[in-house]
Amino acid sequence: MKYLRTKIVLFALIALTSLNLTAQSEEQIVVEARILDASGEPVQGAIVQNKQEDVFAITDETGQFTISVNPGSFLQITAEGFKSISITADEYQEDIVLVKGSNSEVQIAFQKVEEGEIVAGGTSHINLPEILDKNYTTYSLDGLNAFIGGFNGGNIWGMGNYLVLVDGVPRSAGSALPVEIEQVTFLKGVTAAALYGSRAAQGVILITTKRGEIGKQQISARVDAGLFVPKRYPQYLGSAEYMTYYNEARANDGISALYSDEEIFNHASGSNPFRYPSVNFYSDEYLKPVYERYDATVEISGGNESARYYTDIGFFRTGNQIDFGEAVNNKTERFNVRGNVDLKLNDWISASLGANAIYYSGRGVNANYWGNAATVRPNRFSPLIPLSFISEGNETARILAQNSSNIIDGRFLLGGSQIDQTNAFASIYAGGYNTFTSREFQFNTSIDADLNRALKGLTLNTTFGVDYSTSYNQSYNNQYSVYGANWINVNGQDEIGSLIRYGEDARTGIQNISNSFYQQTISFSSQLNYETELAENHNLSAMLVAGGWQQTLSGQYHRISSANLGLQLAYNYKNRYYVLFNEAVVHSARFAKGQRTGYSPTATVAWKIGREPFLENSSIVNDLELSVSAGVLSTDLGFGANQYYAHETIYSQTEGAWFSWRDGALTRSTNSLQAGNPELTFARRKEINVELKGSLFNNSISFQTAFFANRMKGNIIQPGVLYPNYFQTGFPASSFVPYINYNNDDRIGFDFDITYSKTIGSIDWTVGLAGIYYDTKASQRAELFENEYQNREGKPIDAMFGLRSDGFFSSDDEVASAPNQDALGGRGTTAGDIRYIDQNGDGIINNEDEVYLGKWGWSGAPLSAGIHLSAKWKNLTFFALATGQTGAHAMKNGSYFWIDGEDKYSTVVRDRWTPETAATATYPRLTTQNGERNFRNSDFWMYSTDRIDLAKVQVSYDIPAGILGSDSFLKNLNIYVSGANLFTFSSERELMELNIGNAPQTRFYNLGLKALF
Repeated sequence: MKYLRTKIVLFALIALTSLNLTAQSEEQIVVEARILDASGEPVQGAIVQNKQEDVFAITDETGQFTISVNPGSFLQITAEGFKSISITADEYQEDIVLVKGSNSEVQIAFQKVEEGEIVAGGTSHINLPEILDKNYTTYSLDGLNAFIGGFNGGNIWGMGNYLVLVDGVPRSAGSALPVEIEQVTFLKGVTAAALYGSRAAQGVILITTKRGEIGKQQISARVDAGLFVPKRYPQYLGSAEYMTYYNEARANDGISALYSDEEIFNHASGSNPFRYPSVNFYSDEYLKPVYERYDATVEISGGNESARYYTDIGFFRTGNQIDFGEAVNNKTERFNVRGNVDLKLNDWISASLGANAIYYSGRGVNANYWGNAATVRPNRFSPLIPLSFISEGNETARILAQNSSNIIDGRFLLGGSQIDQTNAFASIYAGGYNTFTSREFQFNTSIDADLNRALKGLTLNTTFGVDYSTSYNQSYNNQYSVYGANWINVNGQDEIGSLIRYGEDARTGIQNISNSFYQQTISFSSQLNYETELAENHNLSAMLVAGGWQQTLSGQYHRISSANLGLQLAYNYKNRYYVLFNEAVVHSARFAKGQRTGYSPTATVAWKIGREPFLENSSIVNDLELSVSAGVLSTDLGFGANQYYAHETIYSQTEGAWFSWRDGALTRSTNSLQAGNPELTFARRKEINVELKGSLFNNSISFQTAFFANRMKGNIIQPGVLYPNYFQTGFPASSFVPYINYNNDDRIGFDFDITYSKTIGSIDWTVGLAGIYYDTKASQRAELFENEYQNREGKPIDAMFGLRSDGFFSSDDEVASAPNQDALGGRGTTAGDIRYIDQNGDGIINNEDEVYLGKWGWSGAPLSAGIHLSAKWKNLTFFALATGQTGAHAMKNGSYFWIDGEDKYSTVVRDRWTPETAATATYPRLTTQNGERNFRNSDFWMYSTDRIDLAKVQVSYDIPAGILGSDSFLKNLNIYVSGANLFTFSSERELMELNIGNAPQTRFYNLGLKALF
């Protein structure tokens, strides 16, 4: 997608003869300079423009120009065949050097091309600096689904395992911060991605970091400070309400009440929360209402014809919401230094170097506070035991308390019980802390050689990259004792009659090292490029590529490898009619010898309709292009993360087991895990896509849309149903079933993005919409179901199966006359349980009654889209971004909804079924036994994931040049405020904003400042 395509028409301005088009004034300055190319030749006809003041000048035959503008204002210099640059009006009183090329160059597979020359269908890009100033983000791909059609944040065209390359090397998208990035390119179609080999079969994201430009040194600094504000907390019952409902659950199970009315009253009254606790993990007693984030970045760039450089130094720190004990010191910090250098060694050899170092550390506690918040019942224990409540004269209890190594604030002992000897509160106060440390070093270099001396139009490029990262945990793991209090009442006052200590206090001072991990990535590619004009209007280019990369992971015997050869042939006639052919030969060690080579032929034909003579003077169409791409990509994706022996017959031995296949005193079993299949080979993505893109109405509208249909054929599975049942056993667990290429997955859909930009009055407006709609189908599956409606074949890939419900049973008589549900497991069915529909009419409810319910989808909904809006008035800019999705569902499962036994009770149980609430109940009856019959996938628990999120609002203001002053060392100063993750609009908003067992979702409010020196 082209976020904002503006096109300065040079030819209409060439006719102007005046070099100085502005009136002089005492407040203005006169800029007189000369524009040259890199060889020192003057550039005639270059345009020097100040958009804010609507003035411009044109260079004469000597390259000179004169222009009068306000001090500190920005000038944009453009010339045909050269990259445009921006300078401040008082920055240059001398020669200005332009570099040949285009500002609209796009990084695609192994090459950069001008934006208008992209042929391969399914290619979109965004220049991140164009949006970063009005939409400051801290993650490289954040919000891009509102600009790029076909990308929804989690997948490309519905395929989730896309390849990310940063400066050509496989790296995580988070290894480059947005402020460091020049461009992000999305290779969605088969032709666009084919040259990257097997690992590119589900799409590629290319992240290109910034490079230096020829010109005076530029220094840019950015500082941000923000606050995270929790959106919503889970709602759990307090102790009294929990105990009441728990008694009800026991009554439903025919068990006597556990808690007396007096005990429930005491917990409800709150008169002594230490004796009758009602612990709320989400109260302000334990959590801050907000926590902070700070970051700072400095960018330095510049250079000349021989050497250009870019350097970025960045730091951020994020705090923590937990507000007691060691947790007050929790923090996350990241420091990085990036440097890119481009060198012109001589007339035919140039080189580039890039290095990046990331130092990351996070301090935390030795406790899972949020996990405990979802499981620990409120009445279990008091986190703290007050010393002041110990009975006067009770020396035994006082001595026991004083011997504790962990007296909190001089007033409290750590609370607990025999079954809660370790708990989140005590661990955070006294259990020590841990520090996660990560170090990542990235290096890449490339050499470009112009081989015109050997063959005109021939060039060579070689790149090499190596990354090394390590991480580990350092921790102090302290032992601690907790105390249980035996309470008594003396003269109407609660006192602690005695204390029980569980565990021992011990601090060894030993620092423990754990979770050590390392990763090394080596990447290499080399390519020959050739361009020639066969005859007038007949243009031919070719590229031969050899590339690959290898990752070594700690604990993994076999390296993850990718290797391929690629050939690209491209022909165009009159730069209007294009044919592009790719052939990639890929290698994978995951298969047997003879099956390790795969082929990926793809082709594209394209018609640049906008360049046809009949549209040359069109007042509507500025650019229009139609392309059709088709091809096959061979891939070894779909295996486990490091599975390399699926084609072999594998046996394992287990000591002390069931029978022996060997002589000797030691008894062992030999189990078969899989049978061999030497014919196992690559899965193949077969695809056709059609793309239409262009710009209309004086480039005020730009659009791009692509239709795609693909099949992932021959996905690898181990299909027990295709072999006799004696090929595998449950005990001992063994299998003679091989892995085979069998499953097929189909996807069909279209993506779209459209941007409209126009100046209305004194306001520059831009609005854009991007999105994707797609459908999926499991077109072939290995399955064996008695009922056709249970077949996965023909259903969506992300199909959700479960039982259909029909309300609650209202009486035991109704249960007796209904289909039997005993096969579902758990206790017997009674009134208040969910009633299910007997799909096959056999009188039994079991797994054979599960049917297709809908599509899963938190992030993979059939229709997802984003919209962005910006409005600029003078120095003030407003920006907003929203995203949305529709057409998918999820299940209300997990401990927050599926509550039985000794689980913690959330507020959903208030709507439970009882004989009195039978007409209004929305939750099954409570039970302390196994609730398996109710708590299983069914439409009863389904909910829609349809949502619209207001993801970002930012207001930015550029301080006027007049305020900064002409002599100020500041060339530009920008101040902005923003809010992120602001609102969710959904029928299930409360659920959408809820995190269970993890830190809460947050809104983020930020104040930032950017300065150019």
